[in-house]
Amino acid sequence: MKAIIFIEIYKSGSSREAAKAANRLGFFTIVFTNRARRLKQSDQYPEVHQMILVDTQNLKAMRKKIKVLRSQGREIAAIVSFTDPYVHTAAVLADEFCQSCVSTEAIHKMEDKVKTRLSLKDQPFTPNFIEIKPTQSVKPLTLPSSLKFPAMVKSPKSTGSKDALLAENEKQLLANVILLREKYPMDSVLIEEFIDGEQYLVEALVYRGKVMISAVVKQEITKGERFIVTGYGLMAKVPDDLQKSIEETVNRIISAIGMENGSLHLELRLSNDGWKLIEINPRISGGSMNRMIEAAFGYSLVEQILKLYLGEEPSLTKKTKNFVYTQYIIATKKGKLRKITGRKRARKSPGVVHVHIKPRKGSKLVPPQTMGHRLAYVIAYGSTLEEAKKLAKKAAKKIKFHLDEE
Repeated sequence: MKAIIFIEIYKSGSSREAAKAANRLGFFTIVFTNRARRLKQSDQYPEVHQMILVDTQNLKAMRKKIKVLRSQGREIAAIVSFTDPYVHTAAVLADEFCQSCVSTEAIHKMEDKVKTRLSLKDQPFTPNFIEIKPTQSVKPLTLPSSLKFPAMVKSPKSTGSKDALLAENEKQLLANVILLREKYPMDSVLIEEFIDGEQYLVEALVYRGKVMISAVVKQEITKGERFIVTGYGLMAKVPDDLQKSIEETVNRIISAIGMENGSLHLELRLSNDGWKLIEINPRISGGSMNRMIEAAFGYSLVEQILKLYLGEEPSLTKKTKNFVYTQYIIATKKGKLRKITGRKRARKSPGVVHVHIKPRKGSKLVPPQTMGHRLAYVIAYGSTLEEAKKLAKKAAKKIKFHLDEE
């Protein structure tokens, strides 16, 4: 039986569903993890045939484990990752041990926001930005004429709103740069213009240079201490003019970054000056995305991504066409979780296809600093996006997190 190695896996979301898809496709599934706790809980992952504890930051250590597996007769068909920051690591190992077809260098650019911006700096969809290098003095720190407040301050490896900070004046700008520099002393800091406008997430595959758009999703963003996406509206039918402009922009971005084969998602914001690339990542979005696409179109995107990584042509043929909305739930105050009520009523609500609850009783909840701090989500479908949104929000309101405040 041929094997697929996954570098890291989460309890839920795209990485978990990818392992399940590999199992359905008839592969022996192996997970490399650096979390001993996950290894102890391996029985909770029935779709994973073998879980191996290894330093996933250490290429040499993983090479050694792969060689041992091969000496035991395991034929490694693919090495993949659906989690940050291991997509490029998996591609490097796949180049060595498999007949890999993915664009490793393009993936490397996309995993680093500074590399992304520099490689696309002359393109109209790139926001104005500056790089503050690790050795560069930041006192005093003023914005160049190309930038104005508010501005975004980011770590090059920021994902899921983590380490992406808003600065509305010079005092906040300096404080945010110092904060990220202390946290990541060896990395640059990226300062870029804040782009106002509606934001869309685009899921795409690239096979032999051909761009295949899987989904266009309108995002609802909640601004607290961070910008957190709390709503995702997947459009079964995208208006023709919007579809055309998105396709043109995505094709230009992918061509400029040099991707020939791979999976990615882009966050695009429609400004007064046209489309601006907010973020690009060389993987499917985590969380609810694969389930949303399955509810909308009847196919598993992670399964098609695996086929691409195996050198096969993926298919995004739509079996159904439903508008789908996912409503996330976040904490508005700190506290210890005493109990959760309403999940059964939410699951039985009209249009609901899936409800996911993340924290368990006794967990400490906080207002979100990253997307990973979101508590739960409800996915619902409808004949229009407004109907799907209404049903998802109505069901989500039935779920209550009862806290003992600290």
